[in-house]
Amino acid sequence: MAIKIDKKITGYNVVKPEDKVAAPTVAAAAPKEAPTAEVIQMHESVERPETLVGSTFKIKSPLFEHALYVTINDIVLNAGTKYEQRRPFEIFINSKNMDHFQWIVALTRILSAVFRKGGDVTFIVEELKAVFDPRGGYFKAGGIYMPSIVAEIGAVIEQHMKNIGLIHDPEMDEATRKLIAEKRAAYEALGAKKNSEMSASAAPADAASADTLTFPAGSMMCDKCNTKALVLMDNCQTCLNCGYSKCG
Repeated sequence: MAIKIDKKITGYNVVKPEDKVAAPTVAAAAPKEAPTAEVIQMHESVERPETLVGSTFKIKSPLFEHALYVTINDIVLNAGTKYEQRRPFEIFINSKNMDHFQWIVALTRILSAVFRKGGDVTFIVEELKAVFDPRGGYFKAGGIYMPSIVAEIGAVIEQHMKNIGLIHDPEMDEATRKLIAEKRAAYEALGAKKNSEMSASAAPADAASADTLTFPAGSMMCDKCNTKALVLMDNCQTCLNCGYSKCG
């Protein structure tokens, strides 16, 4: 096939047979740039999908006649990729009790707006848990003190964020775990000895109180984790829940 050359020839080179074979090999060896996925972060312009995944928590408080049901729905970002993550998108609180309907609706709308704003929303937990009821708080199952119903809603949001990996519990070292186990075993052994000396008439009351506690019945409230898990042995106070210790 004839090729017409319109420009002046300034140089030439003879193509050898081996050069024709090596050229495709070099081209094939060149690595292809891997396509990068577009990572979607949580922000207010993300539209609500048709379906959301979530969890519902039940709050039974002595301050309310009926239980509260807290539903937190999550949006799944970057589904099917290594960047997949769940983020809170909206919250609903439902109850038969209509006495506090206005502030519950206001709270859920504000929280949902904060969730959809994106960024670090974990600060909500500490803000809600710091709300105190002027009439006083209450102890929930497990001996955990709640200063208000709003604080328990914050605790529910905290638990949900832990479930989806947004908040992580601090790791407790092995020495602290061992100390807690030893203190608990010693305290329970001492309590069993005292209970054996009590009259049979007092036994049913102790059994009823033990059903609602996950820690020894004589435990005091810990100032660090607000849980009735602080025991006093040999003038040393140790929390069986978080490991806090104060000796004197």
